[in-house]
Amino acid sequence: MTTFTVWKFNDTDGAAHAETALKAAQSDGLVTIVDHAILSWPEGADKPDLKHKEDSKKRGAGWGALWGLMGGALFMVPVLGVAVGAGIGALAKATEGTGITKDDLERIRTSVTPGTSALFMVTEQADLDRLGERFRAGDAKLISTNLTPAERSILLETFGGA
Repeated sequence: MTTFTVWKFNDTDGAAHAETALKAAQSDGLVTIVDHAILSWPEGADKPDLKHKEDSKKRGAGWGALWGLMGGALFMVPVLGVAVGAGIGALAKATEGTGITKDDLERIRTSVTPGTSALFMVTEQADLDRLGERFRAGDAKLISTNLTPAERSILLETFGGA
């Protein structure tokens, strides 16, 4: 099963440290990383910095479009009522049928704030219990959406991935 997961950390370096743990978990056979991105939002910055980490050249463009759209719609729009709602509404429409719900997007938007970081990832074949143990050691907060194969296909089609 393919899983879309967001781990939020209470500091700006937490996601980068978790990325190291994620790659080690992949080396240990606990998970297959399809793609991931790191968002870091320093205190005092107007917006977060989002870095797409291309795990697959073939799939990278599609996932990169998703990460870019998520970063733009969730964090780069003005933080005033209607504009935020419109951005999240547009993103929810774009991800419709993928298993990423408007509630998930709202939770991500309100959880990731200045002074925090987040690791966005799409993984397969994960031993979630053992993988989760590696992330529970820190201050991580998990927001997860499990995608069925059909939802994964829709997501890849929606964002131009193959």
